[in-house]
Amino acid sequence: VSVLYKKLSERVLLGFGGVSEYGITVRWDKNFLTVMYLNLLRREYFRIYDGVRFGGTLTLDDVWELGFDHVSLATGAGKPTFVSMKNNLMRGIRKASDFLMALQLTGAGKRDSMANLQVGLPAVVIGGGLTAIDTATELMAYYPIQVVKVKKRYDLLCARNGKSIVEALMNEEDKKILSTFLEHGEAIEQEQERAASAGELPDYISLIRKWGGVHLYYRKSINDSPAYRLNHEEIIKGLEEGISFVENMNPVEAVADEYGALKEVIFQRQEKLDGKWTATGDLYRIPARSAFVAAGTSPNVMYEREFPGTFELDKWDEFYTTYTVKMKNENTFKIQKAEENELGFFTSHEASGKYVSFYGDNHPDFEGNVVKAMASAKEGFKRVRELFEKCSPVNRDGIQDWKHLIAKLDDDLRARVVKVERLTPTIVELFLHAPQAARKFNPGQFYRLQNYETDSPKVENTLMIMEGIALTGAWVDKENGLLSMIALEMGASSRMIGMLKPGQRVVVMGPTGAPTEVPENSTVLLLGGGLGNAVLFSIAKAAKENNSRVIYFAGYKKAEDFFKRDEIEAATDVVVYSVDAGDAIPAVRPQDKSFVGNIIEAMIAYASGQLGEIPIKLSEASRVIAIGSDRMMAAISQARHGVLKPYLNECHEAIASINSPMQCMMKAVCAQCMQRHVIPGTNKEVFVFTCFNQDQKMDEVDFVNLNSRLRTNSLLEKINNRWLDYLLEKHPFEKV
Repeated sequence: VSVLYKKLSERVLLGFGGVSEYGITVRWDKNFLTVMYLNLLRREYFRIYDGVRFGGTLTLDDVWELGFDHVSLATGAGKPTFVSMKNNLMRGIRKASDFLMALQLTGAGKRDSMANLQVGLPAVVIGGGLTAIDTATELMAYYPIQVVKVKKRYDLLCARNGKSIVEALMNEEDKKILSTFLEHGEAIEQEQERAASAGELPDYISLIRKWGGVHLYYRKSINDSPAYRLNHEEIIKGLEEGISFVENMNPVEAVADEYGALKEVIFQRQEKLDGKWTATGDLYRIPARSAFVAAGTSPNVMYEREFPGTFELDKWDEFYTTYTVKMKNENTFKIQKAEENELGFFTSHEASGKYVSFYGDNHPDFEGNVVKAMASAKEGFKRVRELFEKCSPVNRDGIQDWKHLIAKLDDDLRARVVKVERLTPTIVELFLHAPQAARKFNPGQFYRLQNYETDSPKVENTLMIMEGIALTGAWVDKENGLLSMIALEMGASSRMIGMLKPGQRVVVMGPTGAPTEVPENSTVLLLGGGLGNAVLFSIAKAAKENNSRVIYFAGYKKAEDFFKRDEIEAATDVVVYSVDAGDAIPAVRPQDKSFVGNIIEAMIAYASGQLGEIPIKLSEASRVIAIGSDRMMAAISQARHGVLKPYLNECHEAIASINSPMQCMMKAVCAQCMQRHVIPGTNKEVFVFTCFNQDQKMDEVDFVNLNSRLRTNSLLEKINNRWLDYLLEKHPFEKV
């Protein structure tokens, strides 16, 4: 075991244990997780598979068909709780689960990481539970790593390429943040040098406090906080590590700076009157460049949301209803609702004598923290064991069945690269052997792609490991288990796709998102911008299979960005190719058109007859689906009520496939993908998880907010992109 022992900064991020991996703070020795993992792997009849989404990759029907006898749901907490704060999706505000996941599962907290997790000081954490304490202490640990990493990479890049080139793509806001990070990074390095010469540990706490600090704000008193009630030692340790705890403060509004990013949070003081916490009316403007909301979570009952009627929920529509399974006679069991004060560990689901148990944050008697979650497993295991006490010991036939099952699962669930091909100077196509992921795909859905840390090359103290990338399925061959995804090389992670090798294992989690609703026996207007055209291949094909006519506008910046003509034309009735500038894309079929100008200008030219005969009028389309950049979709949304209005069906429904920033893509868990909507004609706000349903009504989407949140990590993305340029220039990586 001593051979496996690693420093926290050097540990491979296995993702083993979910909350155990990212919910345990830096002061705990996570090598114990490795010991647990090793103990399980030594068991002959144990297998663990990653990248499998319950409800996407596998359903209950799939599991029973494979021959499994029981399913245990240990899916953890679900969607985070929202606080009633004005502007609560402003750039600079994250959910705590988003931050912790990026830090520990994407590797942002490691000095050799290329992950982008940009945070500023002062930082506030809103909440009073153990997750809030964890978030605050992790912020204290992460900020010095972040600024030193930025400074080291920036200094080397400037020495090699010059400051003007390094900062060429940075806007005024980026440069201001960079200036702060460089100043803080230098101070951290000086403190490290001072501490080394004095033979003591660096004092980061004083510096972080000087720069604004990390403060936890809770709406009640510290004695009322869940952290105090569940484990007060966590608060003590957090205070020792430099955080502050501010009581009786409720957030009411986030305030933006001149760039639209968080500048301060307005809190209202609360007081306890007659046993009830009430607002005093006293307001305090607290400076904050980052805010993290840790206000609790809901149970993860997403499977029931996706497949209604599978599991019975309680009267609050929140938790699974608890059931017990008891022996009826020697060979049969009876499932029944648990009595009051009776512990039940089973859901209502029963399939030919097979049951589903559940634990942890999904369970009403054990939700709330990791210790209670472990207790639920300890107790629930006994109930599950009772189901199989009468079973015969594993015999030779059983061993053969096991081997056949594992062989099938290994093939179905472990994705491997077949090849990578370049389509344009900035677009690549990735071909994968991922049978189960391909089998479950429906047009419009997407996957999370990542490579593994263990086979990622490391050069100049930099691991070439991707962040999770959301990529749609361009096409699937379900019979042969093949899947194609097309990627635009924009940032460091997407540019690493071209470095993947045939046979290399990767994580392909999904499919996730919602299948695009494709009408039957109608006319559909598809609008694709750049890479968005790749998403529309499968949607256009599905529309034709549903006996619908397809008008397709394929927009590109320039002709060299054009790809897959055959796929576009195979499933369309008429195509209008447009480029913003330069040479036009020639139309080959007699009914197709070509135009130089943006996609809205192309639509007007087509609809007004400037391009010649109109095979199908735009007004005949009852459904409009746009997929492209946020700015392209925002422009179309606005133009529908202006310059395009005379040409469109008055009753058309307009859908945009939203490209929110994403991380987990497991549907309503980390909340990085949250998208603000405003219901037309009202001021009512609605918040949508984009990874649950990417297809959203154009007229409801707040595109300004989307554009702002897409710039959350702007500076780090630009620094890391330049850093990758440097690594690729200096080291001979094989890349398509």
